Amino acid sequence: MPDNNMLAPLARRISNLLARGSVLAANSASKLQSLQVRLLASEVKDAIEHLEPFGFTAKPMPGAEVVAGFMDGDRSHGVVLVVADRRYRLRTLEDGEVALYDALGNYVHFKKTGTLAIKATTSVAIEAPLVTITGNLQVTGTITSPTDVVGGGKSLKTHTHSGVQPGAGSTGQPN
Repeated sequence: MPDNNMLAPLARRISNLLARGSVLAANSASKLQSLQVRLLASEVKDAIEHLEPFGFTAKPMPGAEVVAGFMDGDRSHGVVLVVADRRYRLRTLEDGEVALYDALGNYVHFKKTGTLAIKATTSVAIEAPLVTITGNLQVTGTITSPTDVVGGGKSLKTHTHSGVQPGAGSTGQPN
């Protein structure tokens, strides 16, 4: 049977595989984001790479929580496996729902009803050569365009009306 002195290095390496902590700072300037984190027992690690799922990125705020992994229990080179921030997490999701959110109150919420709810605290900007909407469009508010608006082939800027009458009369249909 092995003695405890022989098992101590192995036990230490196993206990050093994963660590929980919090973000002190984030650096998003490079191709792979790096974080400065404070692990349990006040151990500070600088420039730990943050592995993010493909297609998703976020710059975590100081105080966000992390789980870091250290290969072979070696604390000299770790990676942050996940970052969470309970201060801003949406808490109203139902079973099976998904949401993207930030610290400012913006979110995209995929609801189980089939609705996609988007909340932007200031505006939504869509940049594309063409935006196609299949279905009805309902707008509550004003629609403003710096260019012409065409509906049913008729320009709001250049169409004319026939049958214009003075007084309280009505015009004819646009030409």
